[in-house]
Amino acid sequence: MSRDPWLDNAKMLLVTLVVVGHTWALLAFTGLHNQLYDFLYLWHMPAFVMVTGYLSQRFTYSPQRVWGLVRGLLVPYVIVEAALAAFRVAVGGEGPFHHLWVSPHWPLWYLPAVFCWRLATPALRSLGLAALPVAIAISVAGGYLDWDYLALRRILGFLPFFTIGLLATRQSIERLRALPRVVPLAALVGGWFMTAAIGSWGQTRWLYYSWTYAHLDSALPAPLTRLLLLTAGSIAALAVLALIPAQQSWFTRMGSVSLVVYLCHGFVIKTVSYSGIPAWADDHGALGLLVTALGAIGVGLLLASPPVSTALQRAIDPLTYAEQRFDAARDLQFRAAQMTRTRPARMAGGYERVPA
Repeated sequence: MSRDPWLDNAKMLLVTLVVVGHTWALLAFTGLHNQLYDFLYLWHMPAFVMVTGYLSQRFTYSPQRVWGLVRGLLVPYVIVEAALAAFRVAVGGEGPFHHLWVSPHWPLWYLPAVFCWRLATPALRSLGLAALPVAIAISVAGGYLDWDYLALRRILGFLPFFTIGLLATRQSIERLRALPRVVPLAALVGGWFMTAAIGSWGQTRWLYYSWTYAHLDSALPAPLTRLLLLTAGSIAALAVLALIPAQQSWFTRMGSVSLVVYLCHGFVIKTVSYSGIPAWADDHGALGLLVTALGAIGVGLLLASPPVSTALQRAIDPLTYAEQRFDAARDLQFRAAQMTRTRPARMAGGYERVPA
């Protein structure tokens, strides 16, 4: 099956913005930086989760699909979680880390989240359009949870965005992308002004979907604040997805390794945090924001480049790599056997096929 350039463009753009967001999190939250950060977090993870939902539509409880979840999500989670903890101890002098694998490092919550969302996919799809209000109700209720192992509050909080992607069709995406450009741009302008005023009615923590309501402040009742952010985040995320081009380019090809960028950028972010770069950026205002953003984009592109991504993918996803090598060797043996069965044999009267 041929890959969809629009999806690969979306995946690579959004995972690059994940790197930008985590880099900006190292800086002091003042002025322009604070608003840019809130605006980005309003929609970039919701859009990323929507794309994940759309790509999960074919999941079933077949042994092959379930093994794919274990091999492609849980095994990399165990490997990278341990590696990042070891890196933070050895390089940053941090630790000790308690509840390893139970309380994910900040970027790694997404793997257990995707694992849980995909397991819920058949049930959600069986509900049809009713799945969205059910997901919204679960998300709102999740803010009351005190128990948060495996980032459960985030898993429940982002569930409506996953469900939107799950319910999307190719036709609905085409209609979204056919909107006049002024419509999604206007939606993003509205999101910009909303996050500019977030300090008057809430706080940045709301955008993470990871805090219990007991530790959040808002001028509105907590469930209403969650509903407001779900609505605004969905509109802004859909607006961004509507603006993403579908043209094939060098950038498009990197979308196939977006998971490598997501899982490995944390090592670079921690290295930057141990350096003097955040302090320098804080001292240089808008220039510091620009430099750190460009640096984060460069990190994303470097991690997605073929030589780097290939090596990293083998390290973090060894079972998939081993299966690919096994399949390639089996195909090679099969072709060799076929060539042997059809090789011409010299006979007195000329050539004939070797009998099978």
